[in-house]
Amino acid sequence: MTNIFSIFRDVVREAVARLAPEVPEATLAALGVEPPRDASHGDIATNAAMVLAKALRTNPRAFGEKLAAELATHAAIARADVAGPGFVNIALDPTWLRARLGDILEAGTDYGSSTAGAGERVNVEYVSANPTGPMHVAHARGAVVGDALAGLLAKAGFAVTREYYVNDAGAQVHALAWAAYWRYLQALGTTMTEEAFDAIVPGGLQYRGDYLVPVGEALAAKHGLSLASAGAMPAEPSLWLDIVRTETVASMMEEIREDLAALGVSHDVFVSEAALIEAEVVQRTLETLTDRGLIYTGVLEPPKGQKPEDWEPRPQTLFRSTDFGDDIDRPLRKSDGSFTYFANDIGNHADKLARGFRRIVQVWGADHGGYVKRMAAAVKALDEGASFQVLLCQIVHLLKGGEPMRMSKRAGTFVTLRDLIDEVGRDVVRFIMLTRRSDAQMEFDLDRVREQTKDNPVFYVQYAHARCRSVLRHAAGQFDTHPAALAQADFDVLADEAEMALIRTLVAWPRIVEQAALACEPHRLAFHLYDVAAAFHGLWNKGRDEAELRFIQPEAPEATRARLALVQATATVIASGLLTMGVTPVEEMR
Repeated sequence: MTNIFSIFRDVVREAVARLAPEVPEATLAALGVEPPRDASHGDIATNAAMVLAKALRTNPRAFGEKLAAELATHAAIARADVAGPGFVNIALDPTWLRARLGDILEAGTDYGSSTAGAGERVNVEYVSANPTGPMHVAHARGAVVGDALAGLLAKAGFAVTREYYVNDAGAQVHALAWAAYWRYLQALGTTMTEEAFDAIVPGGLQYRGDYLVPVGEALAAKHGLSLASAGAMPAEPSLWLDIVRTETVASMMEEIREDLAALGVSHDVFVSEAALIEAEVVQRTLETLTDRGLIYTGVLEPPKGQKPEDWEPRPQTLFRSTDFGDDIDRPLRKSDGSFTYFANDIGNHADKLARGFRRIVQVWGADHGGYVKRMAAAVKALDEGASFQVLLCQIVHLLKGGEPMRMSKRAGTFVTLRDLIDEVGRDVVRFIMLTRRSDAQMEFDLDRVREQTKDNPVFYVQYAHARCRSVLRHAAGQFDTHPAALAQADFDVLADEAEMALIRTLVAWPRIVEQAALACEPHRLAFHLYDVAAAFHGLWNKGRDEAELRFIQPEAPEATRARLALVQATATVIASGLLTMGVTPVEEMR
């Protein structure tokens, strides 16, 4: 779809090629075209003169003057000026800009879709919460960021696979099985006390939330007394541990899928850590790295600072991660000989690469920040040309009545995702989670997101869309409001400064999509939609004072059709953005 910055990047390159045909094609491809820092300078700015001056052995400003004169001959350019050391600022012809409304009306919510990704396959792994309990608020942010990013990349032309990595191996899942087994014994009517059971659990009973009660009841209904000893007392773990672990993980994953569905999140692929181990993917990957001399037996230095009392130098199986930018080499086996989590994760990424994904994006909690370097090193060792990027999501502080929200009665220790959705609704959760960069901490104020003010961004944007839809409904009895009909209007009627400001904001949308996708920053969508809403509300309010700017004027049908086209285009861009974010545009505010 029409990205005016891509269009004029080509215009600038063609102008440079005419003025300096000796400039190599590769140099032309590097010339930048972007919005000027100050909107009063025009619509587009290029650094071409400064980039080329040295190679052309000329003064940047002098070449800028030539370039500006050449660009000014283009039919869509009203003015081209040189500023500072050689920036060329371009003001586009208003008639040409207004005509872009037709592009929006023709494309509908596909407006902004791009071929920038050229069909490249991208694996976006997000959520990947341990299947040890229900989803909580911290998971919600990663889920929304990952899902919105996947939608954004798809809109920008990438072939996206949404993936969930199930951490169903290791100590936490082992502990979960013991907790579920306790609920199973309770369902059978055991006379054993929780304190007594806690005493026999390796490491103690870690998961005590009521969410495991139904799991225990299901185990009891399916297996009866077969997993317990006489009197519904604990049996030898070898008789029940694998069964309980497998069925409990399956139950937790079913609940997690339901929680994600309530948030509007679905994954294309679920990859099991345990299955990768069982299929010897991890083992084969480590053997390959060993054959390349990247795994060795060695002794690590003690941690920096005070040496822990229990630290002792011992030979370990280590990956040469320092060869690929990490701070230290990393262990791959625990003292009992089992794989470390890092070793399993290397296998996970080897599996992704084997499935043809050479661009991998992962969304992690901020507490995993220290893990990024080692994983980037592993991916580089597996495939030096692969792209690996991690988005870190900072913690969300949930407020209600000005105070931290109480923890869930059901979960026992945290606020669940379902609690949050029940409070404010799916669309509000998704939009608000994208109103900050993912790596910035966030306060999610449950009272503020219900306010009907411009300080509540989700209301402000949805209200703009609802206002647009209301205008079009009211006009439908007198005018043909179908986009194809409105596209035939005379857009030159839209000459007011506020109307042009709105048009400029609308036509910037395709660039926002491309830039946000390439930077993996889905929050840019929410920011831009707020700008669109602000421009539209500003025009609405101006029309209240200046009757000639009102959207519906039966006595001026041509002006009305043009303004209805602008209203429809505004609704289209807002809807395009909201749908990409996974938010449903509202037809009316209630």
